Amino acid sequence: MRRIRLVVAYDGTNYSGWQMQKNATTIESELAGALRNLLGKEVPLIGASRTDAGVHAMGNIAVFDTDSKIPQDKFAIALNHYLPEDIRVRYSDEVTSDYHPRYEKTVKTYEYTVLNCEIALPAWRLYSYHVYRPLNIESMKAAAKLLEGEHDFSAFCSAGSQVKSKVRTVYEISIQETPLSFCAGHVLRFRVRGNGFLYNMVRIIVGTLLEVGMGRRTVESVQEALATGERQQAGPTAPPQGLMLAEIRHCDCEKKIEKDNDF
Repeated sequence: MRRIRLVVAYDGTNYSGWQMQKNATTIESELAGALRNLLGKEVPLIGASRTDAGVHAMGNIAVFDTDSKIPQDKFAIALNHYLPEDIRVRYSDEVTSDYHPRYEKTVKTYEYTVLNCEIALPAWRLYSYHVYRPLNIESMKAAAKLLEGEHDFSAFCSAGSQVKSKVRTVYEISIQETPLSFCAGHVLRFRVRGNGFLYNMVRIIVGTLLEVGMGRRTVESVQEALATGERQQAGPTAPPQGLMLAEIRHCDCEKKIEKDNDF
């Protein structure tokens, strides 16, 4: 039996998230259907990151076991034949039988896009969050620095998380500002790198930093939210369409981790 890894990109607009659900179309259900059509039987999938409805990805990871003789790199081409246009397997390879995408030591990178201009642009509505108020970028960057490092992120986790520990390490939060060429305003790209993320953690971080940028909360309040661990002390959850799972990269360090991640 071989274990095949898939690196998957998708537009999450029309899907109820990654995870298989009754009476809902998900990324996992579409992949499972493609595998069934290709291999002629049901094949269980294990995904690395259970993204929410409306969230996009450039590099989510899934694995499955098979006795098929299809060459490892050809699974991507074969599966794409059965997948809708808004889901694509970017590449496929064979991994060891004990490889588990949720328990490997990895660095995950999420990107969140904000359209900061007076009037929303329809072409951006499915891939960004429109904020019309002016934003203080330097204050947001200062607040973001307070979130870097190892912390208990309980205040930045939505109810419903089932993980035992809410301690995570955020390696970097960067905010890139790019002027729009066709109208007054900017595109902001938040890039968050860490060893794992709690339920809605990245979206709550972005929502909190946007409140700092709008002057609704102080930079220091972010530190206070971390210290209290109370969800109501952090900002709102930014909407899903601005979020994209950009990359899952393996570390050259200890292979397995004990704790699971929500994302």
